[in-house]
Amino acid sequence: MKKLFGIFGNPVSHSKSPLMHNMVFKNLHYKGCYTRILLEDGTKLRETFLNLKLSGANITVPHKEAAFKACDEVRGFAKNLGVVNTIVYENGKLIGYNTDADGFLYAISEFKNINKILILGAGGTAKALCAKFLEEGFNVEVLNRSPNRLESFKTMECKTSAWESFKPSSYDLVVNTTSAGLEDDSLPVPKEIIEQILNNTSYCADAIYGKLTPFLQLAKQKKIPYKDGSDMLLGQGILANELFVKNTLQKEDIQKEMRKIFEF
Repeated sequence: MKKLFGIFGNPVSHSKSPLMHNMVFKNLHYKGCYTRILLEDGTKLRETFLNLKLSGANITVPHKEAAFKACDEVRGFAKNLGVVNTIVYENGKLIGYNTDADGFLYAISEFKNINKILILGAGGTAKALCAKFLEEGFNVEVLNRSPNRLESFKTMECKTSAWESFKPSSYDLVVNTTSAGLEDDSLPVPKEIIEQILNNTSYCADAIYGKLTPFLQLAKQKKIPYKDGSDMLLGQGILANELFVKNTLQKEDIQKEMRKIFEF
């Protein structure tokens, strides 16, 4: 009997996760199937997961904090974070993990001499990256439209700024974690602010994949080396798949199959 997996999000139609995981299941002969699940109300995540009899799921914007609350147990890095992007069904319980941060470190490994990082946005992905960056010894600042969502970051010993109080500095890496540019042509922060930021930046990265967002277009114009979210997606996907199959497949084999999706 095949195990069913899925990705919860809103929007979710753009997600490449089904292609990635189904490629692994098919070519490595694992009895699994992975689908997209549009979820408008994050509080219904647990109920939907159980009703669909899922064996595991990934969670994308905007439900990563709701996913944390849906779990019976949270393990590893996600435990103190309050943000979950991977859930596995185990002995009648929903077990939560976060593979975003390690996936992102995998993605930016070719960027050298990174120390000072600016994160745009204050959602679940931003929290995961901020915590991991601080753990790795980086100097981190978080910039968000409203100050309200920055409260939880203040306890993480990183600098925080709302748009109106922001004073740009120079940065080794600027990361967009917002959904700006996913389904429109908007920027993560106002044009005049982003211009100031990018004039003193070495590298740029966007969590959005599959398109050159307005943020990355600006980076390209300014000849700043940049990456979209494809490698982050690949990195977190490999780690999530290992959890789904309970380490019955080799990481190298999972990576080889998932990478095929990005070669088209």
